[in-house]
Amino acid sequence: MQAMLGKWSEEVYVVFRFMMGFMIGCHGVQKVFGLLDGESPAKGLFLVAGVIETLGGPLVMGGLFTRPIALLLSGEMAVAYFMVHAGLRFWPLLNGGEIVVANCFAFLYIATKGPGALSLDEWIDRRTAGVRLAETANRGGRQ
Repeated sequence: MQAMLGKWSEEVYVVFRFMMGFMIGCHGVQKVFGLLDGESPAKGLFLVAGVIETLGGPLVMGGLFTRPIALLLSGEMAVAYFMVHAGLRFWPLLNGGEIVVANCFAFLYIATKGPGALSLDEWIDRRTAGVRLAETANRGGRQ
């Protein structure tokens, strides 16, 4: 089973990163603009959360600034859980916070794993490494 599924692990991670970014971006658009059956544009901390989600979602999808943005989203989810859900009841399943907890740990995983393949971060790193290599070659290998 490992041989069959393991060879697709990087591709599956890219889809996971993309979908997590897409889903959190949808939550942000709902808060900020009142779209996707949102009640009305958010105010206060809900607006701050909505802006973080609206901007952070596409950045995670594209894999740009992936680690810091995913860490910020993970922290935002932790704050959301303790400010909104934890005071209602102890268990996340009973206080409506299970998706918030799942998002918190999913973004924490993305922050630790990094952008992965098919990401703008990876593309920038490869380009920067190529420029450095070319500069080193132009200097005759001296640094």
